[in-house]
Amino acid sequence: MKDLPADQRPREKLLSRGAAALADAELLALLLRTGYKGTGVLPMAQQVLDACGGFAGLVQATPDKLKGLKGLGPAKRAELLAVAEMARRALAQPLRTAPVFDSPGRVKDYLALHLGGHDREVFSVMFLNAQHHLLALEDLFHGTLSQTSVYPREVVRRALALNAAAVVLSHNHPSGVAEPSRADEHLTQQLQRALQMVDVRVLDHVIIGQGQVVSMAERGLL
Repeated sequence: MKDLPADQRPREKLLSRGAAALADAELLALLLRTGYKGTGVLPMAQQVLDACGGFAGLVQATPDKLKGLKGLGPAKRAELLAVAEMARRALAQPLRTAPVFDSPGRVKDYLALHLGGHDREVFSVMFLNAQHHLLALEDLFHGTLSQTSVYPREVVRRALALNAAAVVLSHNHPSGVAEPSRADEHLTQQLQRALQMVDVRVLDHVIIGQGQVVSMAERGLL
C-alpha cells in the first residue's frame, strides 16, 4: 500500500473521509495489515472476501475455513474470529436488556450471524426470562448435512435449569433455502406441547438459510 498516494491508502482514507468511504477489501486490508509473498494486502483481502462470499460469510467462517485460506496465519485468523465474536456480542447486548421482540430484526440478525456459517444443521435455542430478555443462546443439537435429531426433553431440561419463561427456537438449513418444511412444523408443535407442560412459551422458530431468514411466527405457523 506504500505505492498508493497517501490519500488513497485505506488508513488515511478512513481517518479523513470515514469508514463508509472504504471498499470492502480496503476495510479488511486494515485488519490484515500485510499480504504474503508476491501478493499485496489489498489483493489478498479481496481473495479472502471472494473465498468467503463477502463479509457475511467471513464473519460466519469457522476456524477451519479460515485456516484453509492462503496468507491467514494464526494471528490474522485470531483477529478475524475476534471481530466476528464482537459483532455477535454487540447484537446480543441489547437483547439482554430489552424484550427481544422490541427489535425483531435484531433477533434475526443475531441468529443469522450465529448460525449462518455452519455446513451442518445446528439447532439452537434462545432462552428468555419473564420479561423476554435474553438469558442465553445455546446450540443444543448438531446434525448431518440434511437433518438433525432434536429431543424435546433436553430443551425442557435446559429451560428449567435456566428458569426460562419463553424460548425462541432456531436452526439453519445448510441447503441455503430457509423455507420451513413439514418436519420443521411438526418439530415446532412437539416442542410447544412439551414446553407448555412446564409453562414455557415458544415465541418463534427462526430458520436461517443462505442470505435468508424466515420467522415461523410471522408466517402464522405458530
